[in-house]
Order: sequence, then structure tokens, then C-alpha cells
Amino acid sequence: MANSGLQLLGFLLSLIGLAATAAATFMVEWKKQSHGKSHRIHEGLWMTCSGHERTTCEYHHSLLKLPTELQVTRAVIVLSMFLSTLAVLVSTVGMKCTHFMDARPESKSRTAMSGGIMFLVAGLLTIIVTSWYVRMIVKSFHEAHRLESIEFGKAVFVSLAGGVLTMVGGVFLSCRRCSRSEVSESISGNHLFTSTSQKSNYV
Repeated sequence: MANSGLQLLGFLLSLIGLAATAAATFMVEWKKQSHGKSHRIHEGLWMTCSGHERTTCEYHHSLLKLPTELQVTRAVIVLSMFLSTLAVLVSTVGMKCTHFMDARPESKSRTAMSGGIMFLVAGLLTIIVTSWYVRMIVKSFHEAHRLESIEFGKAVFVSLAGGVLTMVGGVFLSCRRCSRSEVSESISGNHLFTSTSQKSNYV
């Protein structure tokens, strides 16, 4: 029962991580720029908002005109979300709290471990690409004009948190010993019961 609870905890953490990654993907504040004291620009993965007192937002229509860091970050984040979504389906089949594949406990535990590994890779991708994006912003900050301010926004922290939660959940789900312990106990119990029955027949 404890192992089943650990799997469920990992699954919930991964779901929260996926939700945080999705929220960060659609947030506008990935990069903040300010020209002077009043004009501010907020750049996201899908749109840019700018203005003085009144802010206007515009979607990125041309993919080829986008900066390299924006294209790479967008592609990797979408790949991470797709992998996490696939991991949700795989983990649901393999977790002990579901009734899928109950007749094949060994295959069921392997399925849960596969889902956990998918979550682990997805979270790692999110953390790597977000950290790389932050590094590119820091580089732009040092190269910017002294009247121009460039910094990263709230979406970066949300994305990093989502990646960490997804990875931690994936670690819990991919724990091979946790997935197999109940199976091993069941096999040992059946073997002991069989041995006892055989001995009792000789009495």
C-alpha cells in the first residue's frame, strides 16, 4: 500500500509539473525589456506585449524572424509537454491503483517505470532549455546599451518549478524496487503457501 501511495504521489507531482510547464509556456513574461523609464516590452514564447501606459500584444507570426533562443526554447518546451502527456497515459496503465494489466504484474510495473522515465526526461528537458534561455538573457544584458534594461521574467521561475516537479514525480514512478516489492512479496507468499501445503500432505 505504501508503494502504491508513493506512485500516486509521484504521478500527482508530475501532473502539477506538467500544468506549471504549460502555464509558463503561455505566459508573456519570459523576458522583460525597458527603454528609458516608461516604455516596457514583455516577450513570451508566442507573443510580445509593449507600450507605455497602454499595453498592446502581438503574436509572433513569422517563425524565421524569431531569435534563435526563442525558437529553441519553444520547440523543446512543446516536446517536453508532449512527452509528459504521453507519460500520463503510460503511467495510468502501470500504476498499482488502477486495474489495467492486473493479470500481468511484472509488465504492469515495467509500464509504470517507463512512464516515470518519460516524466524524468521531460522535466530534464524543461530545466535544461529554461536554464539555457536564462543564460542567453544574461548574455544579452551584458551586451545591451546602458539605457536599455533586459532581464528574465516570472515565466522562467514557473518553468523551472514545473521541470523540477516533473522530474521528482518521475523519480518516484520509475523506482523499480518500489514497483516490484509487492509483486515479489506476492510471489514469495504463494511459494511459501505452496511449500506448506506440500509438507502438510505428508503428515
